Amino acid sequence: MDWVQKLKDYNTKKEAIKGKRSESDIKYEETEEFNKIYNKCKGSRKQNHNSYTSIPRFYYKLPAEDEVLLQKLREESRAVFLQRRSRELLDNDELQNLWFLLDKHHTPPLVGEDQMINYEDFLRVAEEAGAKCKPFFTATVFAKLQQTDPYGRISIMQFFNYVMRKVWLHQTRIGLSLYDVAGQGYLKESDLENYILELIPTLPQLDGLEKSFYSFYVCTAVRKFFFFLDPMRTGKIKIQDILACSFLDDLLELRDEDLPKDAQDSNWFSAPSALRVYGQYLNLDKDHNGMLSKDELSRYGTGTLTDVFLERVFQECLTYDGEMDYKTYLDFVLALENRKEPQALQYIFKLLDVQGRGYLNVFALNFFFRAIQEQMKMHGQEPVSFADVKDEIFDMVKPEDPLKIALPDLINSGQGETVTSILIDLNGFWTYENREVLVAEANAEESQEQEV
Repeated sequence: MDWVQKLKDYNTKKEAIKGKRSESDIKYEETEEFNKIYNKCKGSRKQNHNSYTSIPRFYYKLPAEDEVLLQKLREESRAVFLQRRSRELLDNDELQNLWFLLDKHHTPPLVGEDQMINYEDFLRVAEEAGAKCKPFFTATVFAKLQQTDPYGRISIMQFFNYVMRKVWLHQTRIGLSLYDVAGQGYLKESDLENYILELIPTLPQLDGLEKSFYSFYVCTAVRKFFFFLDPMRTGKIKIQDILACSFLDDLLELRDEDLPKDAQDSNWFSAPSALRVYGQYLNLDKDHNGMLSKDELSRYGTGTLTDVFLERVFQECLTYDGEMDYKTYLDFVLALENRKEPQALQYIFKLLDVQGRGYLNVFALNFFFRAIQEQMKMHGQEPVSFADVKDEIFDMVKPEDPLKIALPDLINSGQGETVTSILIDLNGFWTYENREVLVAEANAEESQEQEV
């Protein structure tokens, strides 16, 4: 007999004695009977170990896919929780009122045009501002914002900007959490794609994008988040990490209708930047099959990347029948355009570590530099001695082991961009080799401009 039938039987008995018992007694018995049957059906979770009397339960297993009711309960609970947290935040009217109170109770004299406030007036504002503002009016916050004012005051504008930033962070965290399907504090790739796709209509700088390009734009934007915030390729990013980095600021900067052209060009998330990257991909795709072969990728940038390096790219990176898709291409572009960043160096280092030993030795350096020497011969140049280049690389990096260059050595040296350029790109090597001439020419041009 299943538990549903048992409950029916119990209710039948309850009806028979309903007139003899109070409503509260019947309700209590009903709850007890349900818990008894439910626990028997699901198996008792009570544990007899002594630690359960002193250590509270701290792990709650996520509902399984077939536990639809529990999943729905979890979703509704999270939605209610996020709504409650959202109501706790200051709205525009409350922020305006806070500014009015700060202006009203500022402490003279002014510092230039900046109004200041001392701790006594700070507490007075806290009393009038209301309970929702209370977390911002602490001694700790006041002390953090103190600088060199001789009267021990803080800037009203700095404090208000601090409050605004905090409110924005909480709002954004709640907004991102709505896309956290698992409710574990991180976003998967599909979660972040949905977030950015629904964000596009709110960004005036993207108004000109055709809807047919939306999927490519979303892919372009999401790859930057995952390339830099998920270097171990786990397929998920902590919401906390998204808030801590500057990428979200860059993305939301597109709300500014008057964003200057140079700011758009330098912003990976802008329409011109996304169209540039996608346009380059289409230009490289000579056979128009939507994928890039090694020969097609060889024309990337100045077309001076070595064949050996490109071969390693196709060996290590995800390909389909030996060709690269747009998502893999984006990782490649992000790595080569940001060679000073640890995540980009990690990407390139994996390709340079041809023996898979976790470090670069003389063999690995020679393996890649021979391709540079061959390119120099093809262009009618006298090849540079590998021994000289090897010594310069080790002198630049200064690894802990004098015969091995590990990834931390490359990152900590601050010379990662230079070293990788020397080994994979003829143009990068030429720039390094002629650096003194280039500096002299740049100084000469600067001097001429100053004379004019």
